[in-house]
Amino acid sequence: MRLLALLVGFALAGAAHAAGNAASGKEKAAQVCAACHGPEGNKPSDPTQPILAGQHYDYLVRALTDYKVGRRNNPIMKGFAAQLSKKDIEDLAAWFSRQKS
Repeated sequence: MRLLALLVGFALAGAAHAAGNAASGKEKAAQVCAACHGPEGNKPSDPTQPILAGQHYDYLVRALTDYKVGRRNNPIMKGFAAQLSKKDIEDLAAWFSRQKS
């Protein structure tokens, strides 16, 4: 029983850490993402750009990471994502995933 409680505790601690910091994500989004996707990620400046608001956290982390390492090819996104740290990506994902689409 103690082992189960310990495992649940570690799982919850990992989930809390993995969620990123939405406040930091909001600041980073204002610097990097808002021009194309809108401040909350729900008003793209062009209809071909995706709405980020309300997307799943894990999806956003994966998409930004894929742009950063070249698994996704978009010259504009690759340039922006290349500048992001792992923490930046987690923070941005936390911010956008909590916004209404």
